[in-house]
Amino acid sequence: MADVFDGVLGQPRVREFFRATIASGRVSHAYLLTGPAGSNKTSAAYAFAQAILCEKNGCGECDDCVRVLRRRHPDVHYYAPEGAQGYLVEQIREIVSDVSLAPIRAKRKVYILDRVDLLGTQAANAFLKTLEEPVSGVVFILLVRTREGVPPTIVSRCQVVPFRHIPAKEAAGILSQKVGVTPERARMAIEACDGSITQAISFAKSSERTEFRARVMEVLANLRVADARDVLEYAAKLIERAKAPLDNVRTEQSEELAESADFLTKTAMRQIELRHKRALTQATRTSLKQMTALIRSWLRDVLMVLSGTPELVVNIDQLAAIETAAAWVDVEGLMRALREAYKTDEALSYNVSPETCLDTLLFTIREVLHGSGNTH
Repeated sequence: MADVFDGVLGQPRVREFFRATIASGRVSHAYLLTGPAGSNKTSAAYAFAQAILCEKNGCGECDDCVRVLRRRHPDVHYYAPEGAQGYLVEQIREIVSDVSLAPIRAKRKVYILDRVDLLGTQAANAFLKTLEEPVSGVVFILLVRTREGVPPTIVSRCQVVPFRHIPAKEAAGILSQKVGVTPERARMAIEACDGSITQAISFAKSSERTEFRARVMEVLANLRVADARDVLEYAAKLIERAKAPLDNVRTEQSEELAESADFLTKTAMRQIELRHKRALTQATRTSLKQMTALIRSWLRDVLMVLSGTPELVVNIDQLAAIETAAAWVDVEGLMRALREAYKTDEALSYNVSPETCLDTLLFTIREVLHGSGNTH
């Protein structure tokens, strides 16, 4: 019989672990999900939250399940670092004070904390007390790439659930089968979403995201002959397009507030507004990161052509422009551009101005494309 864990793609052992946990009725107060980016930890966390709150153990169809899936359940709280160096102590204090409040709709509350390796000493200490004295009906799901990044005192109070790395070819195969796109298009979507199958499904289905990718590729192809003003315009327009999906998020949020206004208290409404703010921040970050992932995949493709392995090019529809770019660059320059792209990605995680980041990255790539060239 189908259940919410069917959507945890590429992680059969994790699916079985969560199914067994729910079936046993013994849900712990804290879980640490470990695994590389793109291993579907976030979608698994939400599937587990559905099963925890659903009276039928995760049917996927009831009101609670649908609200969790749409990220609109008032008793499921998602947190990601908001400070330049990671989590703000205020964020953890907010969680600590919220934990003691009764659930709004369900019988339990779930808190999903992403990148807990960025808690910091002060924030970690504030959070540890909550883990040490668990509140009945509250479940924490912590996400991290490796358990080594988390203080041992926190790890010891959690059930650790390891996620495996899903190879790009396997991820593309799963996506191709799930969405019905060609393996080549599936691979492009996987690259754009840094290996996340869940995000890639949305990306592959969206005509808006397909157009956005085409625009990023067009900008990269034109960079070598662009002047400084062109570069600044390219950056501004890409940022504008990257943020376009947020309009849909805002519309959904307004609808939810309108639905809830009549029966929720001011405190509960405030909680929903805070959740909306976090959801917008996360949606912005995801979209911007897709942009830098697309740029990195194009640069890697140029490197593949330069290295004499054009069969490894992912953006196969851009092969002509990629081969043209490869004629003007050397490996050292490309590696510098790739390093700058990774640096941009990191800076975006810390809320640095996206415009400034992208300006710098595009100017670096243009400079690299102005190199002496291999054949010219």
